[in-house]
Amino acid sequence: MELLLQYVGYGMSSVFFTAEGSLWLMPLFMVVIGVVIGILIGAMPGMSGPFAMAIALPVLISIFGYTNEALFPVLGCLIGIMKGATVGGAVPAILFNTPGTPDAFLTTLDGYPMAQKGQGRKAIQTAHFASVMGDNFSDLVLFIAAPMIAVAVERVLGLPEKSALIILSLCFMAAVVGDAPIKGLLGGLLGMFVSLIGSTMSGNGPRLTFGVPELGAGLPLTSAILGVLVLSEVLVAVEDMRNSRLKNAPPPQQPEMGPKLTWRERVTMMPGILRGACIGTAIGALPGIGTTTAATLSYDWAKRRSKTPEAFGKGTPDGVVATEASNSAVSGANLIPVMSLGIPGNFAAVFIILAVESIGDFAFGPQVFRFTPITEIPGFDTIMNRDLVMAFGLFTMMVMANFVNWTAGGMLMGLMGHLVRIPKDLMIPVILTVSLTAAYVQDGGYLGLLTACAFALIGYALRRLNISILPFVIGFLLAPTLEGLVRGAFTASGGDPYFLLKSPIALVMLAVSLFLLFRMVRQAREKGTLS
Repeated sequence: MELLLQYVGYGMSSVFFTAEGSLWLMPLFMVVIGVVIGILIGAMPGMSGPFAMAIALPVLISIFGYTNEALFPVLGCLIGIMKGATVGGAVPAILFNTPGTPDAFLTTLDGYPMAQKGQGRKAIQTAHFASVMGDNFSDLVLFIAAPMIAVAVERVLGLPEKSALIILSLCFMAAVVGDAPIKGLLGGLLGMFVSLIGSTMSGNGPRLTFGVPELGAGLPLTSAILGVLVLSEVLVAVEDMRNSRLKNAPPPQQPEMGPKLTWRERVTMMPGILRGACIGTAIGALPGIGTTTAATLSYDWAKRRSKTPEAFGKGTPDGVVATEASNSAVSGANLIPVMSLGIPGNFAAVFIILAVESIGDFAFGPQVFRFTPITEIPGFDTIMNRDLVMAFGLFTMMVMANFVNWTAGGMLMGLMGHLVRIPKDLMIPVILTVSLTAAYVQDGGYLGLLTACAFALIGYALRRLNISILPFVIGFLLAPTLEGLVRGAFTASGGDPYFLLKSPIALVMLAVSLFLLFRMVRQAREKGTLS
């Protein structure tokens, strides 16, 4: 316990003080900026937290650089955006029946009817209260579960087992993301193939460069993700705008806000918040399932448990509580596989991993939570697990973001309804300019720019073919890690081609992966298509 408290102390002090001991408020400032930006972006229909994180990451890196000192400000801003966007997405869903993010879609079922009854302020405050409480609950589970899982993984899983775990994660994600699992699997395989361009671990030089020397070091990660996620969405939005140009709908009118939410009403919401937070945390700990599933399960469970199920869909605060508590609880729980295994579970986690891989020498994985004894040698650096200190610093910034979300977020929520009136004709050029500039500055000039444009076309094709982007991105990120583990396990086994089948744990994971593949094919046949 004493060692744990020492690491917690070092982690908290590393956020607020420099290595020389002087006060350092930049991480706190960036957390505040991130939460505000997240709420603003979340309140804009069609925008989302990952969308803003994709644009913000290269900008933040260009400002703060690549040193260890830059990691906390960059991560603080990204965490703030992630948390703020989840809260902000409820505003247009409640006031205008237009969810700012996919997470808030179910919030419209009861939030919008409440606003139509003149209870818009109460609905927004209900969404804010449930969201922040659910987020706090999942963060608490993250702080407890991530170190325990990491220690268990480090003791039980070797190279073959870790290789099989990544294969299982990819199959699981393809099976649960989107409506067409076979398409998801193909998207993941495409992402893995594209990630092989230029990079190699065999020592035989770069591969798949097609005679382009600039690709010898591999594709720039940030520009690739920026293109497939943000620029492809811009292309889709431009095409949709062209198709709907004839619909000249007037800007929505803001409804009557009405009375505030009382503390007595907040207390009566706590059982529903706890139930939704538990569902969201459990769903969030599984990679790839996402907030929509968590919100759907929570809403359905709340309706079944309610004494007045007929009130759901007609403007009951219980419906808003169920959806907002669950989808916010996903965000913290999604970092459990990230921090303990290095496996991203959603788009927000992707950009947290990209930031960690781009800045400093910190890396996610089981090694983070090794409680190495702290040894202080006069005149020398203190010997400790620096990764663990960084992890507790990350936890500290998540608590800070929750506090900012609770205070500043509550004041901002009621002012965000006006953002829905900003036309897409104005937003899209700004987003396009910022994205292309970030790709150019971040990843080597024209190479980053061309990579972003090429991946924008890939993302556009995937979206139009109804293929989920997430398996593609996860496959693109995890393929190098999987190759390194497979090569290491193959070498350690003395060149045994059946090394994965020699481990009982790896064998079970591969069997589950085959079961998921079989299930995907069977579902596709039942729907009458294998595509």
